[in-house]
Amino acid sequence: MENYEELLIEILKKIAQESQTTDLSIPVGISNRHCHLSREDVESLFGKGYELTKLKDLSQPGQYACKETIMICGPEGMIENVRILGPERKQTQVEVLQSDCFKLGIKAPLRLSGDLDHSGDVTMIGPKGSKMLVSGVVVAKRHIHMPLKDAKRFDVVDGENVSIAFDGARGGVLNEVIVRVDSNAGLECHIDVEEANALGVSSNTNIVIQKN
Repeated sequence: MENYEELLIEILKKIAQESQTTDLSIPVGISNRHCHLSREDVESLFGKGYELTKLKDLSQPGQYACKETIMICGPEGMIENVRILGPERKQTQVEVLQSDCFKLGIKAPLRLSGDLDHSGDVTMIGPKGSKMLVSGVVVAKRHIHMPLKDAKRFDVVDGENVSIAFDGARGGVLNEVIVRVDSNAGLECHIDVEEANALGVSSNTNIVIQKN
């Protein structure tokens, strides 16, 4: 009986491994406008020594939504309740939707997170102060987060440009999707809420890669 149980466990492990290998679908994460703050800007907006409050964990390991929000302002308008995501970063970054640029009256380039040179400007307002953010605003370029093991499974490398296909009433293919490989990443494709609404994509949608 003991041998039988051990054999059954090994069979189940093999089935699980094969299932993971053959499953080439990727879950989708839908992002809204948000910001990442440096320690300096947390204190500028919320007061000296202020610590952000975790609201809930996000799908990417170590990332979380904070209870706190800020207002962002441009020459032609403002947007309230922009969620802060933690943890704190070395450099502040605000990620907006394309339509937000028209509302604010700013120009924000389509970029990957962290690519901030010559990006957009906006004024951030918190409960204890304000700060003009220069070259810190982008519209997030769609991308896929992948741990190393999944990059090998999908046969892609960091920075590779791929297309993604999805089903549904508005199913189709999206091009210009950048693969971001990191040993600490969780497998997930990120598009923003405007793209998701236009294409009928929800958090339950899975996509597959089509290599360019």
